[in-house]
Amino acid sequence: MTNDIVALIEYYEREKQLERDRVIAALEYAFVSAYRKMVPGAESIEEIRASIDLKKGKTTIFAKLTVVANDDVVDKFNEVALELAQKKQPDIKLDDTLEFNITPKNFDRIAVQTAKQTMMQRLRMAEKEMLYDEFKDRAGEIVSGLVRRFEKSDVLVDLGKFEGRMLQRERVVTEDYNMGDRIRCYVVEVRNDNRGPEIILSRSHPNFVRRLFEAEVSEIADRTVEIRAIAREAGYRTKISVWSDDERIDPVGACVGLRGARVKNIVKELNNEKVDIIPWSDDLNEFVTEALKPARINSININEAEKIINVTVDEEDLSKAIGRRGQNARLTSRLLGWDVQVRKDESQREQFEARVHDAAHTLAEQLEVSDEIADHLYRAGGVTADMITQMPIEYISSSLEGLEEADPDAILAKAQEVVGANS
Repeated sequence: MTNDIVALIEYYEREKQLERDRVIAALEYAFVSAYRKMVPGAESIEEIRASIDLKKGKTTIFAKLTVVANDDVVDKFNEVALELAQKKQPDIKLDDTLEFNITPKNFDRIAVQTAKQTMMQRLRMAEKEMLYDEFKDRAGEIVSGLVRRFEKSDVLVDLGKFEGRMLQRERVVTEDYNMGDRIRCYVVEVRNDNRGPEIILSRSHPNFVRRLFEAEVSEIADRTVEIRAIAREAGYRTKISVWSDDERIDPVGACVGLRGARVKNIVKELNNEKVDIIPWSDDLNEFVTEALKPARINSININEAEKIINVTVDEEDLSKAIGRRGQNARLTSRLLGWDVQVRKDESQREQFEARVHDAAHTLAEQLEVSDEIADHLYRAGGVTADMITQMPIEYISSSLEGLEEADPDAILAKAQEVVGANS
């Protein structure tokens, strides 16, 4: 065995912290592979192994052969004649198996280059398997690392001994990453597929916010305060609902912290993403009212069959309730698991329209015109017959434009008659 192979074993054992037995097993596999490539026909050997003597630096290749009658040897790579087998083991019988040393001369020197490449592949595989063993139970944790490089839109993060991958869909669209940046990420999963084990990281996952709150808020860590639900649009806004069965504890206050210190630390980690902390309530009316703040709710109608909540607000509160790009209403729906539909409260408008209709109808009776003509006059400022008499004839005509049956002169004359009769 050459010194560079020995150095390689020591490197992987020391730097990569692979067990020596695992490294030796990879090297034995590599030498078997090298032997099969070197010796014509050796790829047909069914049972073959390599044995490495680390002290002597010598590798021996063994094949297990089946004992057959002296004249029945057909496959020299897998069969051995009884006469030859008995020279090694006198009590051997037909159909027994026996190992033979089949190592070629100068095998270590010739095979080392071929073996080294195969060994490197096996060691990388062993390293990934070790990664999987060590990280497979860490899914759901937050880890810290350095941005090492980029592969298309994926970010490769150096986690020390290991490397994690943050896929494009797990990135926050408002964040930019540069090589050398130290970032914290949520471990979504540790997968083990055909390409080997891989650590999948995320900064956009809702549970990233959950873990940040658990780390920052001791009451959540000790389960005095419970996070009931989280809804997030990464980079823009997160809604989190909290609850405590201890009446002495304010769950929202615990999360906000003294002078907002706790939530400020979390917002800073999220690069100023807006975080709404809402007290959980089993009362849907109360919960929706809190979730849609700062908008003031006029009415809430709950359709339990279809899990729809219809909310009405005044026009000036509509944009607050819906939120920028609809985020407030959308995140409230996710937080509740119900479809929250927000619309402008039309009740006041309907009341106004009813009053206009009644007044226009009274005016129509006085002027002996249709309700439609009276409605146009009313909306143009002719609320009473007296006010109509003060309108220029040109203004009355323009107000009734499009109404063929309207006669402005007759209407003005009738209004003057009504006013004269009442004076």
